[in-house]
Amino acid sequence: MPSLKFPAPKLQLLPIVGDADMYPVSRIFCVGRNYVAHAEEMGNKVDRDAPWYFTKSAQALCQSDETVPYPAGTTNYHHEMELVIALGKPAFRVERGRAMEAVFGYACGLDMTRRDRQQDGKDARRPWSLGKDVENGAVVGAITPKLDIGPLGPQRIALQVNAEPRQDASLSDMVWAVDEIISHLSQYYHLNAGDLIMTGTPAGVGPVVAGDVITGQIDGLAPVSHRISDPE
Repeated sequence: MPSLKFPAPKLQLLPIVGDADMYPVSRIFCVGRNYVAHAEEMGNKVDRDAPWYFTKSAQALCQSDETVPYPAGTTNYHHEMELVIALGKPAFRVERGRAMEAVFGYACGLDMTRRDRQQDGKDARRPWSLGKDVENGAVVGAITPKLDIGPLGPQRIALQVNAEPRQDASLSDMVWAVDEIISHLSQYYHLNAGDLIMTGTPAGVGPVVAGDVITGQIDGLAPVSHRISDPE
């Protein structure tokens, strides 16, 4: 083992429901515009030819129930409630019929977004990194193993801010299903255990401010909670 000039990045871990072991996170992929109503509220149309993606760094991961500062560089910080796929096996150029074999489990997640910085990128036809790859901006709850939830489809996905409803939809509203997403993404990456895929958000996204408490639920999964404190 070579000596290190400075400490290595923190290993990012998520709890697993009913298991003392932790899930180590490698990469975070995110699906764009996977709910028609959300695309429309943002003034966009869904691309039905194929899913498309952006990424968040693993160091952006934040566990549920943490309190973090309102991020720097924005005055329009938004919540986006999402289903998160946690992979447990390799998947490379996998057919849709076998894509689910790679799934370890699912979690509730929040794709927190600097909406103003994302819009800057859109307006200038530049990447969205400042808008999406935000420190503590990939909030993920405990992972529920796949066998403990069964087939996905009719489960409700919802979010509240300070107990007031903001988002409410069904996983069946997703344009691209879980097996389609994994199969398509595996044509471009050697997916593996430890990879997370955030599957997009339904309509109802909106701003949060310091002092807000965000809670999200998907039927059958451990909920996610996130608290925003004053900026540093």
